[in-house]
Amino acid sequence: MANVLVIKGYTSEQIKSEFTKDDRYKVGMKLNAIYQLSKGMSSRKLVEFYGTSFKQILNWVHRFEAEGVEGLMDKAGRGRQAKLNEVELQSLKEIISDKTPLDFQYNTATWTGAIVGWSCYL
Repeated sequence: MANVLVIKGYTSEQIKSEFTKDDRYKVGMKLNAIYQLSKGMSSRKLVEFYGTSFKQILNWVHRFEAEGVEGLMDKAGRGRQAKLNEVELQSLKEIISDKTPLDFQYNTATWTGAIVGWSCYL
């Protein structure tokens, strides 16, 4: 069995969050997926490799065909609309940075999505 290179100091999720911050990388990733399709790679393999849906890859292809590389850039205002207004969001940021769930009688010191969601009802 071959040795596997181990990355130290970073988790997979930390690395993923770094490359998803950069719009240039996201466009390059989409363009590479389209390139792989053009070379005959199976869309099923691309779905698995990129961790996305077939529908999303199909969207990338259609946007590329219609608009070129520009079509692969994220557009402002796309996606789910925020349920919190700016004041509520700022308040939540302050609570998360200054307090722990223990301050709200939860039995953990780690914020999770579920705890944040429930805390909004307090």
